Amino acid sequence: MEILIKATQLIFSLSILVIFHEFGHFIASKIFGARVEKFYLFFDPWFSLFKFKKGETEYGVGWLPLGGYVKISGMIDESMDKEQMKQPPQPWEFRSKPAWQRLIIMLGGVTVNILLAVGIYILMLFTWGEQYLPTAEVKYGITVDSLGTEMGLRNGDKILSVDGEKVDDFLKIPGKIILDDAKTVQVERDGKLTDVKIPDGFISKMLQQKTADFINVRIPFVVDGFPRVSPAKDAGMKEGDRIVGLNGQQALYFDEFKTVVNSYKGQKVDVALIRSNDTLHLPVVVTAQGMIGVAPKGPDAYFHFNERQFTFIEAIPAGAVKAYTSVGDYLKSLKLLFSPKVKAYESVGGFITIAKIFPSVWHWESFWRLTAFLSIMLAILNVLPIPALDGGHVMFLFYEIVTRRKPSDKFLEYTQIVGMVLLLALLVFANGNDIVKLFRH
Repeated sequence: MEILIKATQLIFSLSILVIFHEFGHFIASKIFGARVEKFYLFFDPWFSLFKFKKGETEYGVGWLPLGGYVKISGMIDESMDKEQMKQPPQPWEFRSKPAWQRLIIMLGGVTVNILLAVGIYILMLFTWGEQYLPTAEVKYGITVDSLGTEMGLRNGDKILSVDGEKVDDFLKIPGKIILDDAKTVQVERDGKLTDVKIPDGFISKMLQQKTADFINVRIPFVVDGFPRVSPAKDAGMKEGDRIVGLNGQQALYFDEFKTVVNSYKGQKVDVALIRSNDTLHLPVVVTAQGMIGVAPKGPDAYFHFNERQFTFIEAIPAGAVKAYTSVGDYLKSLKLLFSPKVKAYESVGGFITIAKIFPSVWHWESFWRLTAFLSIMLAILNVLPIPALDGGHVMFLFYEIVTRRKPSDKFLEYTQIVGMVLLLALLVFANGNDIVKLFRH
């Protein structure tokens, strides 16, 4: 069921993005009088799932869910309609329009994708507002996994800055370390300021792990509830108890308790806890999995999250800024992709990777946040100067505008074929990476 929910969210999100992207080309074509023969969601080789014709345009849904397209008369595109290109140019065809109009038509899709992201962010801020955890609120310090430990951080460190720059939102620290290819992290450790130098090549390891959990917040271990089978509850533990030790070892925080209890699997232990200012000791049996059957309170119980609500007017500039920041962050991630030192290309994924970023339950705020991000990603990738992408057409149009010489139709046909082969190879590589990772895990 979890896989179905993720897949449904992915298909729905991509459908929205494709429709809006192609609508950008469509509306720009209409403005300049270029005829649009087809407007399709998904591709339709051999047959379509649904179609109808209105005016001069056929609208439909194809069976191959790898994107979508608009077929503009007199344009060399993925349809490779060579017969049409052999005919004399007609006034309503793309090739008959001035170069500046063709440029606007080709940029219509990415423009609408950026505007869509801005619109989504505006409505999200207006509907849900914004919430974040101030770094200064993380008063108990951090916890780190093996990767964070290898990086040089320690449980209990309090992060002060990254490369000397303060980060107000704690949850943005991992992203800043990765996207800015940070060199140092400044922390407070045991009451002293410490400069943690990030080892060379470490960003590559972080990207391969594909999680920001190498840094997390440290919290006390206060009982919030119990599962159906709970040795701790059977021993007399109650909600609100704060666990502070195990078999004489101090364990004031949840991460400390997890580390200690793992060495007592299947054994009875003495758990020290505080209840109403009294210190109690309970004999508890540790399960074979190294647990005592307790659900701890989450970060919300210990930290004050900053919240801001927006009127619709206030949300407009805030949404634009959020989209601008997202564009900058994605450009940084592309820079990492082409860095031989970081080797981010080894972490490139396809549809499985994209589907995994969606939550396992339908959550509208998360869905729209991810859709806005994917809209920006689609816009930026489409404008790359690669033949068969919008950016490839834009590159040749700029060449035409500057030199006043139009590349021949035969040349454009060949570059379109080369571009389609490159994109197919990238598609195979990305989804092949996904399959290899499935077998590794």
